[in-house]
Amino acid sequence: MLDIREIRENPDAVRARLKARGGDHWQLIDEVLACDESRRKAETDKQALLSQRKQISKQIGMLKAKGEDSSAVEAEVRGLKDRIEALDTAAEEAGSRQTDLLLNLPNLPHEACPVGADEEANPVVREWGDKPVFDAPKDHLDLAEALGLISIDDATRIAGSGFAVYRGAGARLERALISFLLDLQSGEHGYEEVNVPHIVRRECMEGTGQLPKFEDDMYGTDRSDEGINQMFLAPTAEVPVTNLYRESLLAEADLPKKLCAHTPCFRREAGSAGRDNRGIIRMHQFDKVELVQLVHPDTSFDVLEELTGHAEAALQKLGLHYRVIELCTGDLGFSAAKTYDIEVWAPGQGKYLEVSSCSCFTDYQARRMRLRFKDADGKNRFCHTLNGSGTALPRLYVAILEQCQQPDGSIKLPDALVPYFGAEEIR
Repeated sequence: MLDIREIRENPDAVRARLKARGGDHWQLIDEVLACDESRRKAETDKQALLSQRKQISKQIGMLKAKGEDSSAVEAEVRGLKDRIEALDTAAEEAGSRQTDLLLNLPNLPHEACPVGADEEANPVVREWGDKPVFDAPKDHLDLAEALGLISIDDATRIAGSGFAVYRGAGARLERALISFLLDLQSGEHGYEEVNVPHIVRRECMEGTGQLPKFEDDMYGTDRSDEGINQMFLAPTAEVPVTNLYRESLLAEADLPKKLCAHTPCFRREAGSAGRDNRGIIRMHQFDKVELVQLVHPDTSFDVLEELTGHAEAALQKLGLHYRVIELCTGDLGFSAAKTYDIEVWAPGQGKYLEVSSCSCFTDYQARRMRLRFKDADGKNRFCHTLNGSGTALPRLYVAILEQCQQPDGSIKLPDALVPYFGAEEIR
């Protein structure tokens, strides 16, 4: 959520940064300011009437002490009560509308973000490793089905399209990847491993910015009498892990908080028909290891570089060729101020696949979650939050099958994965 004070004090600058994202969110600023003015005026007028009522109420006591008639003054106080209640209602309605508007405004892009309309304007920041060369690389699904690793047909019988069943060595490979990723981040990079619920409350989804904008992409449940989903299957571990500290006041010495978690993730992928639908590239349910950091505002963009490096380390240890791109203003996620995407090469697809997205959200999520810390001067301030996939399993799985395929259709596993899997190859 944006800081209303920043909108109030620098409305033109806020509009300009929102315009850089594209779309028409910047047009909401006038209404936000109008609601803010109405709310503040109603609250100011209410305080004036409360002061007036207090003074008049003293007169009632004085009149009664003298045995004089106080009915006229009492009627005046009752009239003030009605006006105060009306101002209360007006302030509440304006404040509620203002909150709704703020919840629907995306975060402001960092001033250094490349300006552009869409993904075509995303610059490549760096590449790592050599792109493997094949005469005729096979698709991951062809490889997996021939080796009995994955069955799309089995999953379709159970749940419909957009799911997969991992079998035998295929299931063991996924488990090995999860253990490898968790051990890397908790053992080498200092993240606390946590195991969190996979169902989250509505306010947690609002806290990290999935709601209200992306509700159609989510699996909601436990509907209220008004038909509003109160619980959701977690679309990413970002939601439960970041919300571990919602409505908290941390000590400055507690920062940074570094957390990692493995969870299944559930997304409807509404509007994604026809996009990467073959195999396991785009799924309704998939596993992911997530990295979350809660940090001091002065360090957050430096931490973004560090966190991105932590996600990259997994691909480097697996020897997979990848590249890092920075998202331009028009391609930023709703809550993000700055984002790096890590894209791993998939030779069977002939393209790069996003396997991690690492973002700094500044205080945008913390405001929504009321997550604060007490600084050295005793002032309560909002933390900055960051997260990144470390990494998403299906596309990492795809990259391993396609980059590590052998001419006979077997898979030679990366050395770092062999201790977890228990063999050097799958055939």
